[in-house]
Amino acid sequence: MAAVIRSLIRNKSLNPLLKTESIPVRCYASANRVKPFKKVGISDKARNDARAAEMRSFAAGVEEEGALEVGQQIKSLGQSLASRGYLRPSKPYSPPEGIQQKIMDLAKSSNIGNPKQKFASNQQKFDFLAACFSAFKHGVPNSRLHEIESVEDTLAFYATPVDTTLPLDALKTVELPENLYIQHEYIRFHPETDTMFGGKSAFPKSSTIVTGLKYKDKYKGHVAKKSWP
Repeated sequence: MAAVIRSLIRNKSLNPLLKTESIPVRCYASANRVKPFKKVGISDKARNDARAAEMRSFAAGVEEEGALEVGQQIKSLGQSLASRGYLRPSKPYSPPEGIQQKIMDLAKSSNIGNPKQKFASNQQKFDFLAACFSAFKHGVPNSRLHEIESVEDTLAFYATPVDTTLPLDALKTVELPENLYIQHEYIRFHPETDTMFGGKSAFPKSSTIVTGLKYKDKYKGHVAKKSWP
């Protein structure tokens, strides 16, 4: 069989079968997809460096200004807390005797006849409440100004006492039942002062660390010794 094939090739009888024709290939690639690479010149680098330096200086200025603003806010909050005290948003107030007659006299001096009628204008309301503040040394807070619409509302406000005592402190003056006792001053263990059991605690590995600024000078902390770790 191999000899027959070699003879056919030699006689070129298979040339029509082995002849190949070239098939045209169409290219669909677009020249716009391939963009030439642009090399960054020295001028572009210098401009970018200058822009970066400008942005860094601007960011540093904004950060410094923000730090100053935050510091001023913290300082103002500290001054506000120091002036009004903790949990004391308002001053205590007790209505004086004859509060109703005094309110009516102030209303007459402000040309207000009917105590149930609303104020004629904001200026009249302001003058009347300013006179009440000067007489009683107790002003209406901003959160309740919209509730005061007449002399009758003002009388109800100034006839109400204001007690700023904390509920826990108020229990000190209340007569409690015999089976109820409130310990207002808690006890903290310290080996130097509590020597009933030789300065030994029921929790030898527990420390009593005072972190509050209010009680730091009142109570003495204690750090327990640990054998491990």
